Amino acid sequence: MSDASRYDLNDRPWTALYPAGIPATYVARTRNGVEVFQVGVDERPDGPAIYFFDQTLTHRELDDMAHALAAAFLDRGIKPGDRIGLYLQNDPQFVIALHALWMVGAIGVMHNPMLKARELKYQIDDTGTTMVICLGGLYDTAVEGSKDSTVTSILVTSEHFFAGPKAEEFLGARAPLPDGVPTLEDVFTEYAGRRVEPHQAALGDTALLCYTSGTTGPPKGAMITHGNVAYGEIYLQAATVAPDDVVMAGAPMFHVTGITGHIVAARLNAAPMVMFHRFEPGEFLRWLEYWRGSFSILALTAYIAILNHPDLPTRDISSLTKVYTGGAPVSPAMVARFEEVTGKYIHNCYGMTETSSPTHIVPFGMRAPVDPESGAISVGLPSPNVYSAVADLVSGDLLGAGEVGEIISAGPNVVAGYWGKPEETAHALADGVMHTGDVATRNDDGWFFVLDRAKDLIIVSGYKVWPRDVEDVLYEHPAVREAAVIGVPDEYRGETVHAFVSLRPGFEGTTPDELIEHCKKLLSAYKYPRKLEILPEIPKTTTGKIMRRELRT
Repeated sequence: MSDASRYDLNDRPWTALYPAGIPATYVARTRNGVEVFQVGVDERPDGPAIYFFDQTLTHRELDDMAHALAAAFLDRGIKPGDRIGLYLQNDPQFVIALHALWMVGAIGVMHNPMLKARELKYQIDDTGTTMVICLGGLYDTAVEGSKDSTVTSILVTSEHFFAGPKAEEFLGARAPLPDGVPTLEDVFTEYAGRRVEPHQAALGDTALLCYTSGTTGPPKGAMITHGNVAYGEIYLQAATVAPDDVVMAGAPMFHVTGITGHIVAARLNAAPMVMFHRFEPGEFLRWLEYWRGSFSILALTAYIAILNHPDLPTRDISSLTKVYTGGAPVSPAMVARFEEVTGKYIHNCYGMTETSSPTHIVPFGMRAPVDPESGAISVGLPSPNVYSAVADLVSGDLLGAGEVGEIISAGPNVVAGYWGKPEETAHALADGVMHTGDVATRNDDGWFFVLDRAKDLIIVSGYKVWPRDVEDVLYEHPAVREAAVIGVPDEYRGETVHAFVSLRPGFEGTTPDELIEHCKKLLSAYKYPRKLEILPEIPKTTTGKIMRRELRT
């Protein structure tokens, strides 16, 4: 990897815009994941650490179980650097297992619980995983995905393990675990009271492998270090998450936002975190009201689902004061609509798996400007400790305010690279900075505006069309719930714009022609969609990102 000498990483004028109390730089209070968990044990041992549906688990209780599981890992021969797969939903066992594997110096491999056996096997083989911890309902898939692999043991657990009666309304009836298979429940009983001497990882040691398609190519395991995990403190510094907050854990924990934006943000404050197995808008609203949740970071599609859920008018969400989104383009019209209905302003932020935490964030209490040229709402100012710029897509030369290029970023949240893939690492981290593949511009003050992914650019009769330009206009129509735009081959134009939308309740009679006409009134002739399809749902990843590639098939 070459050095970053062509960029002045100390050139960060936007820090002058930070509100009082948000530092330009800071030293993280912890050095690794074990220390992150220790904050709650030291400061509020008998305080609530997790609210799981209507049940409460304290920091001390979770710490005791993590030590028990860590002791079991050691008895099973787990060594520092070994990989342990977590094939789980947002249940307390995920948090306990993550703490335990870091106690013994292992690396957590984050498996999406929606993976099929073939996909799971790819990740297991790619990482050389030796143990998988999974939900009982995923056991058969875990066994199939582990065939002829490095996996030597599988532990199963039930999502009902910590659940009370109210959880069954969502989880359904308890299913029996597979016969004769070791369970986490048995481990917690057998090793109760056991303590281990926690491994103290260095800042640069790999803590997690989170799979991403990255800027190019097939899925790769991003090597998230313990220093990256500690930098999750950005949520305390810029989003002002505090000890009296209650963190709503709606993002999936196999994704880095669930790790840093939920677990780390809560644990560094010794604050409680609300968990409810997986995101569902009605359950989010139910437990937000019940536990008086105050901070959330979710994909925009999750907020759209909340906005359109029939329970919203009947729920008291007044406690929710710190509302953040990231991971996908945000429409100014949707931010305005959410604020109009709920009274809550959505603060934007921007990052990717390879940056572990946001590289750009709208500091709490500030409002993001809208770029007058593109109509894009800002993803924020570069975060404390982070350098960012817009660079030419070909030469890498820095561009000035108002010019369009690729976002590049450097800082303590940028990952070490991709597991076992030095060429892909060198490509993404050329010059020592993260080359994101996202096309953006910035203004003179340092506010950044993401326009789109470079690979999603549509060329219509030689003119450039960014999908977000069209999607933002579609979101301005009151009938549109979600929108996605792609380019499709066209004999005359080369490519033409093809839009997909789903409709809000009560607007089922809206026709494609009405929506196309709406776009024609607001967009240049080469930009408006020549074809528009109305779908029941726009395909999305489990983290809420719209999957344009699925629409191209």
